Amino acid sequence: MTIRVLLADDQTLVRAAFAMLVESARDMEVVGEAASGREAVGAAREVRPDLVVMDIRMPDLDGIEATRLIAADEELAGVRVLVLTTYDTDENIVEALRAGASGFLVKDTRPAELLDAIRTVAAGEALLSPGPTARLIERFLRSPSVPVAGGGPECLSDREREVLALVARGLNNTEIAETLGLSPLTAKTHVSRIMGKLGVRDRAQLVIVAYESGTVTPGTP
Repeated sequence: MTIRVLLADDQTLVRAAFAMLVESARDMEVVGEAASGREAVGAAREVRPDLVVMDIRMPDLDGIEATRLIAADEELAGVRVLVLTTYDTDENIVEALRAGASGFLVKDTRPAELLDAIRTVAAGEALLSPGPTARLIERFLRSPSVPVAGGGPECLSDREREVLALVARGLNNTEIAETLGLSPLTAKTHVSRIMGKLGVRDRAQLVIVAYESGTVTPGTP
């Protein structure tokens, strides 16, 4: 199945480079480009991509607000957003995750890593590696702003709290299964059930909820 990608970046050369890279992959195609956040939202509604590679700093409407509009649009429920950041200097990355992004990339990432990231996010997984995620959360997460539709972590079982903590540290389902002595399918079932109980859309939102609720605290091993 071909992954349909929309590229949103205000720099023409950056979009061109990303477009060449995406088109070089047999399982991907570029279905649209946007030079601003507002263009990205309009293009997403028009072409219905599987994934938007979204720059944060763009004119007219930034990538965070564009992500929030896409995530809030019920007709775009299947569209995933992968945001771009300069990492050490961009303090908006957590807000992008709060807005509904499913992961983030450093702008100078290697080409193969970008393609892998697109595949990961398009498959429904959040792109969250333990080190960068923990550092970003510790630096920028201060006040709660993620709606928890189904209740807080207090509605979870002890096992589900354990799984939530491991998700927040960036572990995938296989790693969670190995850590807790479960089968990968059981770990996946736990994660899905937790998302349902907390009313969040993906693992990226689970990370935010875990830190904001105190289930995981910055600096703990």
